[in-house]
Parts: sequence; C-alpha cells; structure tokens
Amino acid sequence: MSQHLQAKPPAAAISTPADARKLAEELMNVMSALLGIIERETELVRAGKIREAMRLEEQKGELSRRYMVVVENLKNAQKYLAQVSPELLTTLRRHHDTFRAMLQINLTVLATAHAVSEGIVRGVNTEIQRKNIPNTYTASGQRAAPGPRNMTPLSVSRSL
Repeated sequence: MSQHLQAKPPAAAISTPADARKLAEELMNVMSALLGIIERETELVRAGKIREAMRLEEQKGELSRRYMVVVENLKNAQKYLAQVSPELLTTLRRHHDTFRAMLQINLTVLATAHAVSEGIVRGVNTEIQRKNIPNTYTASGQRAAPGPRNMTPLSVSRSL
C-alpha cells in the first residue's frame, strides 16, 4: 500500500490516561464519520440513486482505513485501558456494538438491492431468450428443445 493511502501509522504505546482518552475520541470520531457516510449510502440505495451512492466509495474507503488503524491501536492498548480506564473501554464497546448494528442495516440494504437487480437482469434475460427461441415441434407434437445456437447471451455493462 502506498504511503498516501495510509491514514496514520500505528501509534506508539499508550502510557497515560490522556493518551487513552485521545485514542478513544479518535475511534468515536472515525466511527461517527463512517456511520454518516454509510447512512447516506443506505438512503441513496433505498431511493434507487446508485450512481450517487457510488460516489461515496472513496470517502468510505479512506474512513475504513482510518478505522482499521485506530482499532489496531486500541487492540494494542487494551490491557492498559482495562487497568486504567475500564469504564472507557466499556463505553467504547457499547458504541462499537451500535456501530456494528448500523453496518448490518447497510449490508442488508445493499444485499437487497443486489438481489433485486439480479432478479431484474435474470427476468430480462429469460424474456429475451424466450423471444429468440423458435416455436418448433417434434414429430410427436411436443415442443422442441432449443439448441445452443438458439441461445443468445445477454450482455450487460456494469459501469453506470
């Protein structure tokens, strides 16, 4: 990963309660910013504004990288936090649980949008195939199964 993509290098070991509080505040700020982007993305996808939602991808990626760095720093400082400020650790866990619940809502919306769009594409493909297949019958009066040359593949551009 190039240097300009990394949010912050891992922090030095936390040695004071003030450092612990600063790290906790940084995590809270990153989670709040990331939730804001994710909530906006969810709203846009629900409204069918996929192009607008895709424009949030770069910002969401940068915040996700910052989140991962802060979480790694927090993991490294977990023993110290548990000794010095267990209430801060409890508060962070509670906020993180809320954060995960909001992420789950976003993932559900995105999965639903994916399933709906896939269903539409499959329906269009079925209709195209039905129209391309000749109506022929066998000598016994049964409908003839189409051969592979009668199947026309559907081509879809994934770029919006």
